[in-house]
Amino acid sequence: MGKKKKKKSHLASNIVLTVSVVVFVVAAFQLFRIGKGYQDGRKDYKELQESATKKKKDKKDGKEKFIVDFEKLAEKNPDVIGWIRFDPEPSVINYPIVQGKDNQEYLHKTFSKNENGLGAIFLNVDNDSKFKDKHSIIYGHRMKDGSMFRHLQDYEKKSFWKENPRFYIYTPNGRVITYRIYSAGEVLDMSDAYETDFADGKAYQEFIDKTKKDSLYETGVKVRTADKIVTLSTCTKSSDNHRFVVHGVKETEETIEIEEKKDKKEKKKEK
Repeated sequence: MGKKKKKKSHLASNIVLTVSVVVFVVAAFQLFRIGKGYQDGRKDYKELQESATKKKKDKKDGKEKFIVDFEKLAEKNPDVIGWIRFDPEPSVINYPIVQGKDNQEYLHKTFSKNENGLGAIFLNVDNDSKFKDKHSIIYGHRMKDGSMFRHLQDYEKKSFWKENPRFYIYTPNGRVITYRIYSAGEVLDMSDAYETDFADGKAYQEFIDKTKKDSLYETGVKVRTADKIVTLSTCTKSSDNHRFVVHGVKETEETIEIEEKKDKKEKKKEK
């Protein structure tokens, strides 16, 4: 009897040990896969930033301008409709913007159309791709490695907003649109903050008032019913039903004459 008990005990220990090893290996593989996904995604976007953007002095005023080569981006993905960046911070948010056939397409697919958890920064499918709507929404993941829209939550602090009150959107036709942030806070995923269709000026004013009310702090930035708004949205650590949103009102717009396009046109004429 004693030997049988020892054998059973030894067998049970071996089973427990084997299961533990399998669980450890599976967990390690999952961690490796996630880590590699982050690495591949970051590499993908870094290559885009290096190949499709540059800073160049404007001939008119001598100021350094941020230039995006949309022709190069369109060759890689014709769904590109813009580029978003913050200056000076959060500088990590410096990405192309796409618009898919629906709001699911780019949740797990990068700009280069590689399957990846980072996904892409994308414009709401119902919005005008030229940012002509009263209210446009741009989505991005809150990644644990700090990429994509993770650092939108830096705007939880008013002190950060004071130092970095603007973001910029660049479009394929050379427009640079500056947005001044007037509200930042946490909302539910079904919140009125995602409304894009307004019956009249009164309805739009109610939307503006609601977004200001939801803000974590008062910014003092004025928003009129004649203004255009862009909302940046990402997930939160609170729950799957909560989102962190940053609302920006259009402040200025300028058109940059991209020299590279001029050179290409002149070369074509010479031919």
